Parts: sequence; structure tokens; C-alpha cells
Amino acid sequence: MIYDSQEQYIDNIPTEEERYKVSLDEMSKYLKDAYVSIEDERFYKHPGVDIKRTLSSALRSAMYYFTGNGNIQGGSTLTQQLIRNTLLTQDVKIERKIREIYLSLTLENKLTKDQILEAYLNTIPLGGKIYGVEAASKYFFEKSAKDLTLPESAFIAGLTQAPSAYSPYDPENKEDPTIYLDRTKTVLMKMRDLGYITQAEYDEAYAFVDANQFVFSQTVIDYKINYEWFVYPALDQVREDLKEVYKYTDEEVDRLFATGGLKIYTTMDRTIQDSTQAVLNDRNSIQQLDIYANPEVTDENGTPALQAAAVIIDYKTGQVKAMVGGRGEQPARSTNRAYYALRSVGSTTKPLTVYGPAIDTKAITAGTVLDDAGLPSSIQSKYGGYNPANWNKVSDGLITARQSLALSKNVPTVLVEDKLGVETGLAYGEKLGLVYGEKSKFIATVALGEFTGVDEDGSVDGGNPYILASAFGSFGNNGLYTKPILYTKVADATGKIILESKPKQTQVFSPQTAYIMRDLLKGPLTFDGALAKLPNMPVIGKTGTTSLVTDFLFAGLTPYYSGAVWIGYDNRSAMGGASYSSSAASLWGAMMAPIHANLEYKEFDGNPGGITTVAICKDSGKRATDLCAKDPRGSRVYTEMFIAGTEPTGVCDVHVTAKVNKNNNKLATENTPKDLIEERVFIKKENPSSGAADFKYVLPTEKDDTKYVPKDEEFNLSDLGISVGSNVDMAIEILKSKGVNIKISNNNAKTRIIKSLSSDKAKKGDTITIQLKDSESNNETPEVPDPNND
Repeated sequence: MIYDSQEQYIDNIPTEEERYKVSLDEMSKYLKDAYVSIEDERFYKHPGVDIKRTLSSALRSAMYYFTGNGNIQGGSTLTQQLIRNTLLTQDVKIERKIREIYLSLTLENKLTKDQILEAYLNTIPLGGKIYGVEAASKYFFEKSAKDLTLPESAFIAGLTQAPSAYSPYDPENKEDPTIYLDRTKTVLMKMRDLGYITQAEYDEAYAFVDANQFVFSQTVIDYKINYEWFVYPALDQVREDLKEVYKYTDEEVDRLFATGGLKIYTTMDRTIQDSTQAVLNDRNSIQQLDIYANPEVTDENGTPALQAAAVIIDYKTGQVKAMVGGRGEQPARSTNRAYYALRSVGSTTKPLTVYGPAIDTKAITAGTVLDDAGLPSSIQSKYGGYNPANWNKVSDGLITARQSLALSKNVPTVLVEDKLGVETGLAYGEKLGLVYGEKSKFIATVALGEFTGVDEDGSVDGGNPYILASAFGSFGNNGLYTKPILYTKVADATGKIILESKPKQTQVFSPQTAYIMRDLLKGPLTFDGALAKLPNMPVIGKTGTTSLVTDFLFAGLTPYYSGAVWIGYDNRSAMGGASYSSSAASLWGAMMAPIHANLEYKEFDGNPGGITTVAICKDSGKRATDLCAKDPRGSRVYTEMFIAGTEPTGVCDVHVTAKVNKNNNKLATENTPKDLIEERVFIKKENPSSGAADFKYVLPTEKDDTKYVPKDEEFNLSDLGISVGSNVDMAIEILKSKGVNIKISNNNAKTRIIKSLSSDKAKKGDTITIQLKDSESNNETPEVPDPNND
């Protein structure tokens, strides 16, 4: 039997066999007597082995062994059959027979006859997947074994010798039931001859059978069990541990599951499990994904096409509290998308295989500055021409590692992975449970979570909510990765504990790295992960979207639990809508809210020591200067945390000052009019990209070509930077300084851009008429953001 974390019953252990354990008191007396009569009439007299039957059987078997004549025949008692059904294989070798006899004699010294009979009647195979008399009673007569009549009891006992041959559901037997009716009569006759029933009982039962008054009602067996999302993975974990500890084979574990009377205590919190399932089932929890006009599309089984999966873990102990492998009604043994399925994980990999490892190995710091302006050609060629774009097609220019993770930037992430080394990032990912095929051991996978899916050998790779929830938990546990456990202990039929699951822990990140990563993972929640926030508890985490928009994910943690969710289609169809991975963040928040509602507020673990803070510049990653605070975008100074010894020692050399012509932002020369010269703060970059957002703040290289013109002399307006397309306010300021009068012909225009000038020359006292553009032209069509790895 299987129990939850509060040791409340969940369900029986599911096996390939349909069986129900009942006591002798819950079986018809006719049934017990029928079995003893037909299978082992001296059961209550022999010590486990019937010498008379065994010698006769052994003689015939020996003749077959030495001469090849005849066959090996059984003389097995109920005790021997029990041993064979539960401990030994079904082969007919003499060596097996000797072991069977020895174990039977031993068992008779350990158990009473009633205990042996009860165990036998609960394990006897009775056709197909039917094992035990209770399962047979339900299957053939839709009743419990305690309610069987005398003819029904005789029928079931008669099945044992050859269940298929005597089955009333066999097509030939439906046409001619003689074979199983005669077998039932034989059982009744033995019961009468041995005194278990009277002549009158025999006559009545015989007449019933002879008239074939049996009413069989073949039951369709429902193999679905309670909480199967959790139970099957837990059983797999128990199976692997039994094989490791006791060196069992899979066949032996199957037999133990089926007949061992095991009690398995899982880590499942029923309240959290039920709550999580309810949230995932609710279409409103992922309503942002407006993929169909119809709010829910289902298949022929009523299973929603849009699927989701989730796992919640106590990351300090490794105990999995909830696992939901799908949403909506699901057939038995449906794919568990939280545990068994592996898919690409998108940007949820970035903290695990890029930024966390890079800070841990000191390849970077949280304040390391990267240029978000397209991959350099040298990096592209290093990885076979690989050249990813940012998900929103925006290049920000100089950006810190902290900002890059918060904004889920792809280009800077690849730069960090290159600094770290793909092999190193891969090693961290494997320690945290991610699965890499040979074809996925590439920078696109390790940096951006784009797994190939199926390797050349047919193996599947990637991650899932189970893997991600445990991996992210390491950040909350001071860098200590705790392998998830799904059960705490296993007891045998006597109550003896035969297995205990103790968490296996690995120090993947240093406590200092984990502390810094907890701070960095606040960043995504100010952007696309904002919907994961809880009103009463700190939350950190990371979104993820795959490049083909087939998977939306969020993995994160609170001071109590870590968790991960996935949204997608089983057939890997692309998803629509404009919310992208924020939908997964929203689902995560909806999932976590009820289980934290009544928990006491607390913070994540504090500073472990070995952490320093320094005021640095966002554009250099070095100690800030006064110029950093005077950046035209506003102060670029902020306080960053570092692992002690990795703090920057130099001062910012990116911010510089230069004198420029304030009208055209070109470097001033001796010819630049003094009233146009202005000292400004710029950033200095090598090979600046004109497509980057910070390009307008880069130190100019072009020198001013404006000519000085005395006020009383005629001058060309273009020499002063005034022309069609110029800003009218700038032009007014310059012309007024030259004593030129200005007239605006359409001052109510919607722009301040010059459309035309009445003259391209002027001198003091002249009047220039300016016409403004009524609308600002825009030759570029705005792009809808593409969720390429968010």
C-alpha cells in the first residue's frame, strides 16, 4: 500500500497484476475448503511438503530427466505453490524444485497454516492479470470473495490448474462450457468426499452447475490509481533503490511489489498536490494564452490539448511535495510531463549553466559588463557561424551581467558562456540533473536551453519541472543541490523498515555564489516574471521560452519551496498570444499562492560571509567616478555585490568628457563658434554598433566642420547646422544669436521638425520663414516581439 506524507492511505501498489489483499475472514468458507480439497487435501497434516505426492512426482520427473520419457510433474502443496508464486520462477528444473521444498519446510516453521493459506489465496494466478481470489471474484461475478456461493467457490478453485483453459470468457468455452462445468463438478465431488460439504449441499450445487446457471459478469478493470502523477515516479525510485541496496532484478522487484505486502510512505503532501492539480486544471490560470477562440479544446478522451505540468519541492530536504503531470481528465498511465517527458528548457537554463557557474568559477562577476550589440565575428566563427538574436530584437549596448539575466538577453549570455567554457557550463548542468545528448553539447543548448530533443542513438534529452524545481532549489539552499526524493521509507508486511530514502546532497555552487544568484534572480520578476510574485512572501526565479514558441516555463523559489511549471502541447505545436513566458510566471504564482497563504513570512537565508559590496559603474563594471553620475541618461552608479577578492580595483575608464558642437554633437574645433561649444559626458567604446541603444551616448569621432561667421556678414544656414530636418527650437536659438528674425508659418504643427526654409542664407536683421512638418515620417515598420528564447 502507498501512503502520503501524513501516512494517510493513497492506494494499493499498482502492478501488472489485478489483486486485492483480503483476510481469511473476508473469504467464503466454501472457497477455502474448495481450494484445500482440490489442490492439497492433506494441507493441515503435512509439514509443508506432502511426501507421498512428492515421491510420486519425483519418480516421474527422474524418469524424464534420465530417459527423456514422460514429463516432469508437480506434486506441490499449497505451501510450495505459494513459494513458487512469490519467491521462485516458474521453471521446472530439479534445482528449483529442491529450493522450493527447502523454503516450504522453512515457511511452515515460521507461519501458521491459516497464514499460509491466506497468503496463497491472495497470490494465486487465476488468468491474465487476475491474481488472488478477491480479484477473481470481482472479475467473474462482480462480488467479493466473502459472498461467493458454493458453486462459485468451486468454479474459482477449479480455475487454478489451467486458468485459460477453464475460462468462461474463452470463445470456445462460450460455445461449449463443458470443460469448466466438469472441472467445477470435480471440485464439488472432492469437497463432498473429504467431508467439507454434505450430500445435500453437493446435490444442490451439482444441479446448479449441471444446468449451467452461472451468471458471469466480466468486469472491465480500471487500472487508473489515485495520484498516479506522484505514485508511479515514487515506485520507480523505490525500485531503483531496492535494486541498488538488495541487488534485486526487475522481476524480483515486480514480485515484491505484487506479493510482498509493502507499505511505501511517499513525500506527497495531499493538500499541496490537490491544490496544484486544481490550479493547473483551471483554464483561467493560463488564460493569457489566447490560442483558440474556444477557451478549451479537448481530445476524444476529454483531455485538454493545451497541457501544463508542475512540481513543488522542499529544497532543504529534497522532499517532493507535489507533482502534476498534466491538466484535465487523463487516461490511466498518461504521459507524466512533469517527470518522464524531457523538453527544451529555454532561458531557465541561464542561471544554472551560465551565470551561476560563471560567478562560481570567477569567470565573471554580477557587475561584469558585456556588449549587447551582436556577437563579434570571432565568436560566431568559433561556434560554426552561430549568431543568435535577442528575443525582442533590441540591442542595449553595454550591460551588466545582472541586467542581462534580468532582461533575459541572449547575446550577452552567449558571451558569458564563451568566457566560462561550454564544457564547464555543461558539467554544472549535469550536476543539476539536466540531460544532454551528444548533439546537445553545444553552446546553443548550454547557454540558451535549446536541446536537440532526440539524439542519434534515439535517447531523449532536456529538462522538465522535476529537474528544474530541484536545480533552482540549490540557490535557496546555499548552493547545496539536494537530489529529490519521492518516498521516505518502505516497510515489509511485518512492519520492518527495509528501505529509507535519505537525501543525497552535492555542493554545486559556493554559498557566496548562491547568495549572489538569489539577488540576481530578483531581476526577472521586475520584467516578464512579474506575475510570479506573491503578496506575502519573497519570490525569485526565471522564465523560459523556446525559440519555436513550443514551451513556456518558469522556475523559481520562495524561502519555503522551489517549484517549476511548463505549458505547451504534446505535439510541440507553437503557441500563440503575446504573453509568452509571462504566462508560465502567472501560472507559477497561482500555484504557489494558496500553499503560502497561511505560512509565516520569512526571508531567504542571509549573507554567508565572504561577500563585499562596491559602488560601480554600469558601463564599465569598475569603481564609479563623478562622471558616471553625470551620464546624460542619469546616474550610472549602483552598488553591486561580489565574492570577496573579485571586486574591481580600477576606476571607470568608459565615461569621459569632450567638448562638442551642441547643435550637431561633433567634436569641437578651433573653428567651432564658442557659443555653440558644450562639454558633455560620453561613454567610450571600441567598435560601437550603430544599432545599439547606447550608440547616441558614445564618444563621437567626427570633428565639427561648422565655420565661424561674424554676426554682420551673410552666412549659409547649413554652416550653422540648420537645414531641412533640423529641430526648429535649436534653429531659433542659433538664428536669434545672429540677430535673424524668425517666422513660423504653421506653429500648430504636430512636430518640431523643419520642413522648409524661406532661404538657405541670412544676415543680421533678415527674416527667415520656417515651415514645420505636420507629421513625423517613419520608414520603419514596428516589429512584434519574437519570443526567441525570451
